[in-house]
Amino acid sequence: MKKIENTFSSVRIKLFVILSVVILSIIVFLILVNNFVFGRFYLYSKQRALKSVYETINSYYKNSQLEDIESKLEKIAIQNNFDILIKSDQNTNIYTSNRDFFTTLGQIRDRFNTNIGEDIEVNDKFSIRKLKDNKNGVTYVLLASVLDNGYLLYVRIPITSIQESVKISNNFLYLMAGLTILISAVVISYVSRKFTDPILELNNIAKKMANLDFSHKYELTNANDEINNLGKSINQMSDKLEKTIKQLRSTNIELEKDIEEKSKIDEMRKSFISDVSHELKTPIALIQGYSEGLLENVNSDEESRKFYAEVILDETNKMDKLVKQLLELMKLEYGKREFDDSEFNLVELEREVVRKSEVMLNEKKVEVEFDTTDDITVIADDFYIEQVISNYITNAIKHVKEINGNKSIRITNKVDNVKNKVRIQVFNTGDNIPEEYIEKIWKRFYKADESRTREDGGSGIGLSFVKAIMTNYSNAYGVINKENGVEFYLELNLKA
Repeated sequence: MKKIENTFSSVRIKLFVILSVVILSIIVFLILVNNFVFGRFYLYSKQRALKSVYETINSYYKNSQLEDIESKLEKIAIQNNFDILIKSDQNTNIYTSNRDFFTTLGQIRDRFNTNIGEDIEVNDKFSIRKLKDNKNGVTYVLLASVLDNGYLLYVRIPITSIQESVKISNNFLYLMAGLTILISAVVISYVSRKFTDPILELNNIAKKMANLDFSHKYELTNANDEINNLGKSINQMSDKLEKTIKQLRSTNIELEKDIEEKSKIDEMRKSFISDVSHELKTPIALIQGYSEGLLENVNSDEESRKFYAEVILDETNKMDKLVKQLLELMKLEYGKREFDDSEFNLVELEREVVRKSEVMLNEKKVEVEFDTTDDITVIADDFYIEQVISNYITNAIKHVKEINGNKSIRITNKVDNVKNKVRIQVFNTGDNIPEEYIEKIWKRFYKADESRTREDGGSGIGLSFVKAIMTNYSNAYGVINKENGVEFYLELNLKA
């Protein structure tokens, strides 16, 4: 637990460092932009403004009917913080918005003087230069031009303020960088805890589940995120495991009760526990392994976590099914299951079982032959008889082999009117069962072929069901080795 908590602490530190680097990178980028781009952009925007003013003033003087030009010029100067000076071609002052403007233009005689200032843009209509007023130390951008009516136009704007603005802006960014890192440290710590706390909770729940403690459940939220979905899967897995364990305990309680009723139950109980322990060993090991994987891989992708949960749920379902089968078998063996006997068509039931087995038959490339087509009415519980016949046919399909060029499965119904019984025989070509295994195959979990896997070998209690059901009916059942195969049989009571 300490190791996992340390891991989450390092996640918080990494998250803080990454976000801090990102924030600092953004601030450094803004400072660089502020220093190298903002000034140029500001100068470019003022250059455009000067050209626009030039076009506007030129249009004023081209329009001979326009009145009150000076008020319009004054408005332009105030709105744009421009100094405007207009002279006639005889150097007579026509208009000025700032009387000090004259001193700056002492050396300028016309717009073609290139000895003063730094050229920004020069063409046949106007020139724009950057120059410094040595008297007051202010830097200006100056537009000089000759209007279409011959007047000389000078427009200037101070740009020293932008340099001061850049400095102030940089200082502000430095301050914001420090404050942002301090604030982000608190925010990141809070946000990271929001992510890691649910994972720690899930880890704690999974650890308790591994110790068979299912009392804790993950509190789900309305959020449709990966952690919430994982929590939902953990809760489902916990419910399934808890239900399975309760059923195991319930089965054990029933066994203990039967001990008081039957003296021989002690040996049966020991055998049952041994069989259950053996059969549940593999799924429990798988559940434990994937639970540990789930605990150790909480930072992996959602697909992996979902796969782990699905494997655990699948193995839990198998355990649940096995426990139910065992419980049903025990009730049959101890005579605690009442049959719902009724009349039904045996041949029709056999054909239905064969129809349900078509997939397996197609895989084996074999067809079932019926020696009897006439209807035969028997009295029994059709649900349990269907299980018996299904077990026989399934075994026949699994073990059928080609012998002397013949590969077949045959169902024969022999009616004995004297005994008022019918014998159902399911024959398949294949290897004989060794004589020493004939009696053992009816025991729970016994498999003559130990190489069969969990997927294709079944649970090993199918023939035990047959034995328990037929024993309750006090009817014959068994297996006979034939020349080219094996024949399983059972007897049922005919309709009176």
